[in-house]
Amino acid sequence: MFVVPLLPNAFIGKPEHPADEELTAELGAARTLWDQLLARMAEECKVLEREWNSYSRKAGWSLRLKIKERNIVYLSPCRGSFRVAFVLGDKAVRAARRSKLPERVLKIIAGSTRYAEGTAVRLAVKGARDLDAIVTLAQIKIAN
Repeated sequence: MFVVPLLPNAFIGKPEHPADEELTAELGAARTLWDQLLARMAEECKVLEREWNSYSRKAGWSLRLKIKERNIVYLSPCRGSFRVAFVLGDKAVRAARRSKLPERVLKIIAGSTRYAEGTAVRLAVKGARDLDAIVTLAQIKIAN
């Protein structure tokens, strides 16, 4: 897991959110991880609301996971993989630093840009072990 600004969104230029079969075709083997993450977010974090979102055709589409009106995490499909993005408030960043997140994730958080809305943390999902850190970050965000 690491910051991946160079992996383009798989659905840049698409006027409508991807159909399930299009998502599967683009994600390839990573579709299993995508589905596992969605299941864990629902079970462990009670994040049940899902909404496709695109603020620009140039940006592509992302799946926003929410609790009521609160955005928890964004999943952006890429070709053969996907990224997740969090916007963490100051309390959540402090809690993440005190957590048992892997050092590589803590380094990403430390190097992430802080905006008025919070600290933008972007992670690439490369394997099943990355899901634990993502779920932990979601739990931290929800609690803070």
